[in-house]
Amino acid sequence: MPLSAVSALRRLSSLHPLVLDSSLASSLVVVTWLWDLYGPDMGRHCDLLSTALTLLANGPLALRRRAPLAVLVIITVASFAYHMLGYHVGLNTIGMMVALYTVAVHRSWKADLAGAALVVPTWTHGSALQPTVALLSALGQSLLLAACALGAGVSVRLLSRRTRQLAELAEQLRKEQDAAANRAVTRERVRIARELHDVVAHHMSVISVQAGLGRFVALSHPPTALATLEVIADTSHEALDEMRRLLSILRIEAHEEDEGLYAAAPGLKDVDTLAERIRAAGPAVDMIVEGVVRPLPPGLELSAYRIVQESLTNVLKHAGPSRVELEVTYGPATLTVRVTDDGTGAASAGRDPRSGGHGLIGMTERVRLYQGTLKAGPLPQGGFEVLAIFPLPSSGEVE
Repeated sequence: MPLSAVSALRRLSSLHPLVLDSSLASSLVVVTWLWDLYGPDMGRHCDLLSTALTLLANGPLALRRRAPLAVLVIITVASFAYHMLGYHVGLNTIGMMVALYTVAVHRSWKADLAGAALVVPTWTHGSALQPTVALLSALGQSLLLAACALGAGVSVRLLSRRTRQLAELAEQLRKEQDAAANRAVTRERVRIARELHDVVAHHMSVISVQAGLGRFVALSHPPTALATLEVIADTSHEALDEMRRLLSILRIEAHEEDEGLYAAAPGLKDVDTLAERIRAAGPAVDMIVEGVVRPLPPGLELSAYRIVQESLTNVLKHAGPSRVELEVTYGPATLTVRVTDDGTGAASAGRDPRSGGHGLIGMTERVRLYQGTLKAGPLPQGGFEVLAIFPLPSSGEVE
């Protein structure tokens, strides 16, 4: 089919159904009326009554989608009357088949049978009026055409129903996926909030102890009191930063159990333990620590620890590697955590970060909490990489 014809069909299908149906009805009315007026003389001459019957036998097609069965009845009665009054033999019959097809598309099988019971006798009667057409031939012709119209209509109806069902299933699946992702994000944020609670509680404990000490030595030893005030100021500053992050998460309501709320928060010092666990499970783990190791905000260390934990857990679950490399780099302004594996297992290639796993959601939330960046994906040479970069606070902000 030429491209121009394809473009024309696309433009036509984009029109409103009422416009299309009105165009079809108008075309049939005009063509039938002109054929009746100027065609071969095969019955009574065209007059006002035949014109009115032609309008009734084709015009209602403009509303065929809104009232299919009513349109079919009107068209069939008008066509039967047209031939009974002796007008042009064979005219005003196409509209019946179009209306029958529409009934098959939009109505049930009972309406299909009722429509066929109207159309077949009317078409047979109109065709049998021609001198060259026998009654049995006219009956066979009408049955064949009615079967084609019904078959096409029922096929479209079933296809439309299946399309609607698939669309509903797709929408339901999309909603379920969105809900699952939202639940995962909420659970992860609640867990982060609980962990940050431990960090803030630690700061408040330090402030409380230092404040008590400062009050005790304020008069007897002023330099010690001044030192306690400096510790309180530094600790308060860091606690405020943690509290801001905490409050940004706690906007989400949670109704889970407060299980393990007061457990000690792990940090980068505990990464060796994670590596030993992985080694015990089989894969060799090479751990590299670069840069000047120094104290970091507990919340940041906790997030880095969790990313290492999640990455190593995923290695055991999915990759089936023989070797894992863990790098922790203390830079001047950033902390970089990188976990890679050789991915000898077939499942490694399938760990696409775009699959929306909940582990990736949790790691992303943790890094975003400290304005960092996270990259996770397969390596060109095979295997998988998780790379997290955290901006570090200045030395004056670290306890």
